[in-house]
Amino acid sequence: MSGTPHCLETTVTRLVPPGATVAHVDLDGGRVRVLHAGDSSAPPVILAHGGSTDNAAISWYRLFEPLSETHRVIAPDLPGFGATTGIEPGGPQEQADFLLRLSERMEVGRATVCGVSMGGEAALNLALRHPESVRALVLVAPGGLVPRIGNRVAHTATWLVTRLPEQLLVPVASLGDRFVDIALKAVTNDVSTLPAPVVEEIGREARRPRSSLGYLRYHRAAIGRTGMRNHLMPHIRGVQAPTLLFRGENDSLMPLRGSREAAARMPDARLVTVPDCGHWAQLDAHERFLREVTSFLGEGHP
Repeated sequence: MSGTPHCLETTVTRLVPPGATVAHVDLDGGRVRVLHAGDSSAPPVILAHGGSTDNAAISWYRLFEPLSETHRVIAPDLPGFGATTGIEPGGPQEQADFLLRLSERMEVGRATVCGVSMGGEAALNLALRHPESVRALVLVAPGGLVPRIGNRVAHTATWLVTRLPEQLLVPVASLGDRFVDIALKAVTNDVSTLPAPVVEEIGREARRPRSSLGYLRYHRAAIGRTGMRNHLMPHIRGVQAPTLLFRGENDSLMPLRGSREAAARMPDARLVTVPDCGHWAQLDAHERFLREVTSFLGEGHP
């Protein structure tokens, strides 16, 4: 990768999206798999994937090729996900700090940060904790914008589950992740529209040893006994970066009201909602997403 230090190009058997190249970056005593594309001198865009059985190749499969025509695209597997190894996974704040350290290691500079779901929450935390590193935000169904999960009983029950020992939870959750068809119906409006390589990669991610650990650690950090520890709404006005929020109207996992309230409170934010579109809106409505992102980036934010 021209112009990027400390990186070793490598060939992997995991999914590599069209237009992307694989690098491994030594960081925090481990190795980070980074998918990248575009000229190293172009305006940078960092892509943060979501949780569950996700990684950089899955969430952003369709974005590398078109976006790299005008931007330097950088998409890591977060700790606990994909082919990143040797780094302890943590909550959304730890994920944000990880993105900052990786950006500094790769000499990225101030970047547009695009995140989906859990990755959107990491991007918001990055903008709040390290505003000098974020030029603009693109958030797809971001987490961190609701005070609790469902009603009080449902929330407490979920919290109790996250308190169980990891040696019990990790294998049970990993087994559940292997029901790929059920998982896909929860995140997309029409499973048949997903590219076959993405579906295959989700299966590989689900079968990876201890594949659920990263998402479990995220939930343990985010879910408190009576409410969400990661609730960012009281601080959302502090996000000064221009922001595009992109949401599917059929998203059953992340309440749309959180994004509506955030867009209303943030100093410079725009919300786009798409009908007949689920949680993975960047994949469900790729053409619309690409148009909105291209327009947003063309407004001078990057």
